[in-house]
Amino acid sequence: MAVCNVTMKIGGRDLLIETGRIAKQAHGSCVVRYGDTVILATVCAVPLKTFQDFFPLSVEFRERTYAFGKIPGGFFKREGRPPEESILAGRMIDRPLRPLFPDDYREEVQIMVTPLTMDKDNSPQALSITAASAALAVSNIPFDGPVGAVRMGMIGDEYIVNIHDNQLEQSKLDIFVAGTKHAVTMVEAGAKEASEAEVLQAIRIAHDEIKKIVAIQEELRAKVGAKIKEYTKVPTDQKIEEEIKKTFRLEIREAVKVNEKIERARKLDEVSNKILNHFSSSLTDENKDEKTYVIKNAVEALIGDEVRYLIAKERYRADGRGVKDIRPIESLVDVLPRVHGSSLFTRGQTQALAVVTIGTSRDAQIVEAFGIEGEKNFMLHYNFPPFSVGEVKRITGPGRREIGHGALAERAIAQMLPKDPEVFPYTVRVVSEILESNGSSSMATVCATSLALMDAGVPLMKPVAGIAMGLVKEGADYTVLTDIQGLEDHYGDMDFKVAGTAEGITALQMDIKIKGLDFNIMEEALAQAKEARLFIHGKMAEAISQPRKELSPFAPRITSMRVDPEKIKDIIGPGGKVIRKITAECDVEIDIEDDGLVKIFSDSAEKSAKAARIINDLTAEAEVGKVYQGRVTRIMNFGAFVEILPGKEGLVHISQLDSNRVNRVEDVVNVGDEVTVKCVEIDSMGRVNLSRKAML
Repeated sequence: MAVCNVTMKIGGRDLLIETGRIAKQAHGSCVVRYGDTVILATVCAVPLKTFQDFFPLSVEFRERTYAFGKIPGGFFKREGRPPEESILAGRMIDRPLRPLFPDDYREEVQIMVTPLTMDKDNSPQALSITAASAALAVSNIPFDGPVGAVRMGMIGDEYIVNIHDNQLEQSKLDIFVAGTKHAVTMVEAGAKEASEAEVLQAIRIAHDEIKKIVAIQEELRAKVGAKIKEYTKVPTDQKIEEEIKKTFRLEIREAVKVNEKIERARKLDEVSNKILNHFSSSLTDENKDEKTYVIKNAVEALIGDEVRYLIAKERYRADGRGVKDIRPIESLVDVLPRVHGSSLFTRGQTQALAVVTIGTSRDAQIVEAFGIEGEKNFMLHYNFPPFSVGEVKRITGPGRREIGHGALAERAIAQMLPKDPEVFPYTVRVVSEILESNGSSSMATVCATSLALMDAGVPLMKPVAGIAMGLVKEGADYTVLTDIQGLEDHYGDMDFKVAGTAEGITALQMDIKIKGLDFNIMEEALAQAKEARLFIHGKMAEAISQPRKELSPFAPRITSMRVDPEKIKDIIGPGGKVIRKITAECDVEIDIEDDGLVKIFSDSAEKSAKAARIINDLTAEAEVGKVYQGRVTRIMNFGAFVEILPGKEGLVHISQLDSNRVNRVEDVVNVGDEVTVKCVEIDSMGRVNLSRKAML
């Protein structure tokens, strides 16, 4: 294949896409460059060997430390298991691409994305979506793309396309948007209480840029001359499908209408087994596997048709709710003893237990992602055990879904936590245990986490709530659903999660299963989500409406104070002697940073206060007019030296020892005596002059 490339300015910088130079044995490969960030994306497909009821697409984002000029740390000097940031990037690539493969395509497809170089301005996530789409576009794999992606920011009133990483701190929005030339297919966002109108406008601007990115991919595909290959389609049998619809449609419909999830699943299984028995006489050894596959697929399709029909035509949801109704909500706090904070949030048959643990800055997580190092002092971990859906499964580490749901909830909450370490110097970890699940467990996690943090006394600026919206679209007709359950998520066309305070959005995630979503539907969904979010805030406030005044008595205590950096040596002392004495005497731990920030860690406020007083004394300077309780350290003929602060002495001249005439210093004070003195002067050489006489 000849080398082909295309280029276009996006966000004021050149976007270059090239194919035909490297990775030529892959079924499709492209290199995308934007600034000094260079991404390689490849795609390969394996012919279908057995019939399966899902599309086996895997997306791997594998970071290489050479991309940002580093050697991996640790004993083994090579990359290991991908970090969470890479897993999240892989999920983000997968989501806008998956709906664009044909419904009857079942070949195993693997997309691999490898950043070859990364600069510190242009993050690789949005670029990787474009690169993966371009690799598919130049391959022979059936794909209804291309797809483009950009990252939007907003500083002041200005929307910024592909915002630089170093601008994000000032940005009100951080939104990844992906789509085709026709419509948006994926949104992933964090925001600082942005309005629905601001989010929608950012998505509109992003889609205008996406159309340009799609256009150059189409140009590249034309240059390459890629032709779609023939593929083995999943087997179908129209006669069987029609017979199932004619004979069993009403039974399926009645089973779908069962309110309770487990009972509904049991009824559907009964009908499915009845349908299989209905066709059992026509099964032979030769056709049994294929025909059983066809029957099961037809039953699954009919269940989906009935769920969608009831919503679209009869405005009837499986649990009997109206399209805007929210399932019953119960909010509880302080549900576990001894933990630092806890809550139990239940919405219908979805239930999340959130548990807060407060630690010190030493518990912060070290993060190194995309070449940028830092610390995380807020972590939210989401667990989805199999019992939550009545299943038995092998227990392994957190999967991609758990990591993704936890990251979304973490993003929603993090916007409302204090950023200044002097205001709140703690590290906070929240674990969300999903105890029951019937849709939108990530948004239940947002609600439960907000409640648990307030229960723990963490100074959350405002409570955060979340809701999941759904969609059923048939031609030009559509129905937007509030608070979707699992059945509506599975058979519907959209999963649109919106989290935020009563004032604005803090996180948003939209995935769709159709070819795209127009802005009228998106606007309606955002408005409906806001209405639901405000309702949920009211329900949460019945349990707790603001953070408790004090941290849990079981939580550690941190006292933060600032000292003159020049005084750090006085706190540490020669060979660390002074600081060791303070930690032993007060039963605390002390961290001192180069800028003079001192953190005192202890298990009680009293111990911290005692250590803080000692440090204040060590770093304090004498003040004229201030009274001190001191100790006599030396006696001279002309007066006595008194230590008024740790390591700081002043002179009480013999004339200032008493209101009467003093002939000998020893007649009034001796070494070791405690005396009350007043600072009367600090001379030009910094010498401190004290008076006992002034206190008599």
